[in-house]
Amino acid sequence: MNRAMLLALSLVAALAVVSGPALAGGDAAKGKKVFAKCKACHALAEGKNKIGPSLYGVFGRKAGTAPGFKRFSPAIKKSGVVWDAETLDKYLAKPKDFIKGGRMPFAGLKKKADRDNLIAYLEKATKAK
Repeated sequence: MNRAMLLALSLVAALAVVSGPALAGGDAAKGKKVFAKCKACHALAEGKNKIGPSLYGVFGRKAGTAPGFKRFSPAIKKSGVVWDAETLDKYLAKPKDFIKGGRMPFAGLKKKADRDNLIAYLEKATKAK
């Protein structure tokens, strides 16, 4: 392998690591502790809605479409957001800024590590079976 090809492969590998999923640094065990701030309003079990919608199967779901939950704001229904690690990170940082007119009363998680950990936990705990 020539030097230029080796350099190109090294660059591609470095980019893959840097641009990897937002969850790369998340710790699900720590995220479970962060979820304590959420569990008064959100359940993880399928079909178990509380004040807020169940988070079961949230990854890949369009915002405002949790089965059986009827109290979504018009803003969240019209947002077009599909929940993934990136959109959850932005939403969890400042819900009212990410979706203007949303009803989520939670101010947000300021620490990126808390958001990453919570997202890692939610990815595991809410996975549709």
